[in-house]
Amino acid sequence: MRRKRIFVAGIVLAVFCLGVLVGRRAGRSPSTPFTSGAPSGGEAAGCVDIHDAAPLAGKTGCVSGRVLKVFTSKGGNTFFDFCEDYHDCPFTSVIFSSDKSKFGDLESLAGRQIEIRGSVTVYQGRPEIIIHDAGQIHVAP
Repeated sequence: MRRKRIFVAGIVLAVFCLGVLVGRRAGRSPSTPFTSGAPSGGEAAGCVDIHDAAPLAGKTGCVSGRVLKVFTSKGGNTFFDFCEDYHDCPFTSVIFSSDKSKFGDLESLAGRQIEIRGSVTVYQGRPEIIIHDAGQIHVAP
């Protein structure tokens, strides 16, 4: 009976360790939160420019644009500004303060062409992607 318990405990421990290893491999290293180039699976062709994002509203999609400025509000929410005046910009994106710990240096994206993947919603009449995870952001080649 004791051997059976030890055997079962060994199996449980092995499964737990395997789960930890798989989880770490699937996760993203905090030191490299954003990927460069096209993601695997050939999805880069599906990205649209920020000016063409409106038809994606209500769908999951990919929007591409050059980040002119990274702005963090007093409330801690971070926005990527793709236009000189964000009020006139046809697309917006936000990282809520509750998700910000999942990201590295967001300021490093200023001046970079990025692709954002996710559910496209409409906020204040403009298409928007709420970014919850660093894997949604890809630095374009």
